[in-house]
Amino acid sequence: MTPFEGRTAIVTGGASGIGRALGAELARHGARVVLADLDGAAAERAAAELAARGGAASAAALDVTDAGQVEDLVRRVQGDHGRLDLMFNNAGISMVGEARDLTLAAWHRILDVNLYGVIHGTQAAYPVMIEQRSGHIVNTASIAGLVPLPLGIAYNASKFAVVGLSLTLRAEARGHGVRVSVACPGFIDTPLKDSLEYVNLDKQAAMRELPFRLRPADECARAILRGVARDRGVIVITAEARALWYLSRLAPRLTVAIGALAARRSQKLRLP
Repeated sequence: MTPFEGRTAIVTGGASGIGRALGAELARHGARVVLADLDGAAAERAAAELAARGGAASAAALDVTDAGQVEDLVRRVQGDHGRLDLMFNNAGISMVGEARDLTLAAWHRILDVNLYGVIHGTQAAYPVMIEQRSGHIVNTASIAGLVPLPLGIAYNASKFAVVGLSLTLRAEARGHGVRVSVACPGFIDTPLKDSLEYVNLDKQAAMRELPFRLRPADECARAILRGVARDRGVIVITAEARALWYLSRLAPRLTVAIGALAARRSQKLRLP
């Protein structure tokens, strides 16, 4: 029996990428999975694929920026299954560009999904889990929530906030029997890379400048679930991400200097 067998889980952003891979791994380990996504049709297709392979999976259309929708989904899942064991607040978007090129609208769009989406999921699931005296909230941040990487200031700010939220809640939740983890993947091969908005930058040139090889989403999902099973507070995925994290903790000034060098080199990526 695995730690996930018979558990009920919601995965936001579950139609593709890391979310879909998490759903597949959870179902493979015997969990009942609800794949929730803004693209409800894609979530239905993903759930049908898991069900065809024998997994217990269903789908829901969900806008994580709408607190009422998130609350309704959590209550519906609790009503259908009697409990909610795992809440994966995974939905996210990104944007690449220098701070000087971002608009306030861009900031709000990133924070509404990446930060408030996590807040809405947490606010909905946490009281249910307190009542149960059990449960695990898993928030997807990024290595960009641990290390100051250039050209992603709004994304980085949202992910740093998710890390802080998760670790603070982890301390509070322990006394209620609830666990909290934050996943910080490195460079992962997901559809997010294709939908990235590049602000005043050459997208193709920027993709060629990526310093590390992209890792598969299913490999990332397995690493996240291993960390969840071990109740890790911070789950850093990929060797490169762990190296960057250690460097930022041991030599923060050097980390900023390396980031500054990367920012200067990125000037050649700017559109005319």
